[in-house]
Amino acid sequence: MDRSSISRAMLASGVALACALAVAGAHAQDHGGRAGGFHGQPRFEGHPGFHGHPSFRGHPDFHGRDFGRFAPRESFRWRGGHWSRGWHSGRYAWWWVVDGVWYIYPEPVYPYPTYVPPAVIVQVPPPVPSGLPPASAWYYCDDPQGYFPYIASCNVPWQAIPVQP
Repeated sequence: MDRSSISRAMLASGVALACALAVAGAHAQDHGGRAGGFHGQPRFEGHPGFHGHPSFRGHPDFHGRDFGRFAPRESFRWRGGHWSRGWHSGRYAWWWVVDGVWYIYPEPVYPYPTYVPPAVIVQVPPPVPSGLPPASAWYYCDDPQGYFPYIASCNVPWQAIPVQP
């Protein structure tokens, strides 16, 4: 064997080892981060207050399926689920939970923004005065002689005369 053959063999074995480690890592992630004989902390089992089956894992056939192509019996089952956003099996994501099985929604979810309608401001017109109160006196002028408003100005002080009906 020459040097190039040895280099190719080492590269091929390195690629094979990397693939094996990637598969083992994916297997460990599917099982809540545990692989082999590790018996450490239990994986997350749903959000607090959730009383469901203890082994929630997404169904392996879920990825890539189109909901519009389900058979009638399958679509009936899928309609009974609900969305949940939070941590499950070491992942924070949107989950579709059906019959105690958690299916991850791998794409980011951007919900519609909350619509806040503009505030309605009702403008109330200012109150209109009902008019002036009836005059309690008439005003008489001696120079020139006459009553206000028929005489606009008076050369002497105005005299207040009580109103007579």
